Amino acid sequence: MSSDSTTTTDQDALLRASIDRSLRHPVMFFLTSGAAWLAVSILLGVIASAKVHNPGFLADCAWLTYGRAFPAHMNALVYGWGMQAAFAVIIWLMARLSRKECNAVGTILAAGHVWNLGVGLGVVGILAGYGTGMPWMEFPAFAWPVLLVSYCAILIWSFIQFRVRPEGHVFISQWYILAAMIWFPWVFITANTLLHCMPGHPVMAAGINAWFKSAMIFLFFTPVALGAAYYLAPKVTGRPVFSYSLAKLGFWSLAIIAPWAGMQKLAGAPIPFFLPYLGAAATALLFIPACAAGFNLIRTMLSCPKTLAESPSLRFTMAGIIGLAVLAVAAVLLNLPGSTLKMTQFSLSGYGFDVLAIYGFFTLVMFGATYFIVPRVTRREWLSRRLIKMHFLFSAYGVVFVALIALFGGLLQGAGQEDWQQPWEDAASRAIPYAVASTFSWSLILFSNVFFFLHLALMWMRLGRRSLHPTLLVSSHDAHGSSPHGEEGDIDNAGPGHAAAH
Repeated sequence: MSSDSTTTTDQDALLRASIDRSLRHPVMFFLTSGAAWLAVSILLGVIASAKVHNPGFLADCAWLTYGRAFPAHMNALVYGWGMQAAFAVIIWLMARLSRKECNAVGTILAAGHVWNLGVGLGVVGILAGYGTGMPWMEFPAFAWPVLLVSYCAILIWSFIQFRVRPEGHVFISQWYILAAMIWFPWVFITANTLLHCMPGHPVMAAGINAWFKSAMIFLFFTPVALGAAYYLAPKVTGRPVFSYSLAKLGFWSLAIIAPWAGMQKLAGAPIPFFLPYLGAAATALLFIPACAAGFNLIRTMLSCPKTLAESPSLRFTMAGIIGLAVLAVAAVLLNLPGSTLKMTQFSLSGYGFDVLAIYGFFTLVMFGATYFIVPRVTRREWLSRRLIKMHFLFSAYGVVFVALIALFGGLLQGAGQEDWQQPWEDAASRAIPYAVASTFSWSLILFSNVFFFLHLALMWMRLGRRSLHPTLLVSSHDAHGSSPHGEEGDIDNAGPGHAAAH
């Protein structure tokens, strides 16, 4: 029995190694190019934030006016970093959980280059003044078919891997990943077709655009991040998911509630009266799936506090899940129809909510996944524990300041906008101190993410430390076989009721 168990374990280890080897270049390409776009996005964010409190900054450069720099900043963040980080995590997770190697590396890499070309041309188009003016859809109209075709070419292989996987349990991580893979084309095709191919009344166009932005957050980025977190938490701790029933509750409540959110941004517009308040209620009700998933994951990670303290993957994942909990509270507080909703429609609060969702939740979980995945696909250890700690501290503190400052400052700004007896300049001036703090916080985040990009690039070139352990950051005194000082053993996560191992 012991011999059979050892043979099975060795076969599993060889299979995982072959899967990781087959995905090395696609995963590292998406993570590294995404990290480069993240740095570009943050730099544009610093410029846009600086212009709020210092309008004369770069005033002679038409390409970097606030009306161009800000949408370029958000679109580079969403499509340059967010989507590519999601691609890397999706293709790796689906291959691992389906136990299938990737046989379409060339196609995925070619599609990845086309995706980056589309994003690059879209960002340049925005900076050149050809943006559409629709939040998160500012790329010129030619970009969206390019992105859609690239998306299909990248992820169709993950669908195939899932379809031909060995019969067995479908993990909760796969539920979330598959849902995100299906929901994105539905949302992307619907919004772009209605806005670019069959344009109608501008008011309804604004409503579709608002629904699209909300759907991108809750129907793509949220399930991808939760899928990664549900993989990492039991995987690294070696403990089962705290409650599989709670995991399913979180998934189905997200699937039912999230498609109705978004229209709250049109409160007061000449559209059917119930639509904005339906959107506000749905956004507030997202508190349910967020809290279900957050509580479940936090309890799982806290089941092994020593590993949580030592593991970079778990630290980033825990910070991201805490960001999800804050996002859930903000979704309720910013969408109260009788009070805060009218004050947050046209203020900094909307930006704070978006940053909290994309960076404070999604991006932090992606960082955690990155620190787990990269040593496995490169077979190298990270070069510097100090750089990882610096990245965590600057990212966590920076996003807390950016998001919370924007949320709180937006409420004060909105209160000034509602005070019709005061001049508009009074409402605008209320945002200036928060814009200064936001500029400083984005600068800190930019500093850390430049080193994150360099760290990734060096790992892709396989310049990290060689190690026989499937672990992260093995100390020098562990190199001869003692226990690793970082991640736990390389085992796949659990289904309901048993520990994180096959």
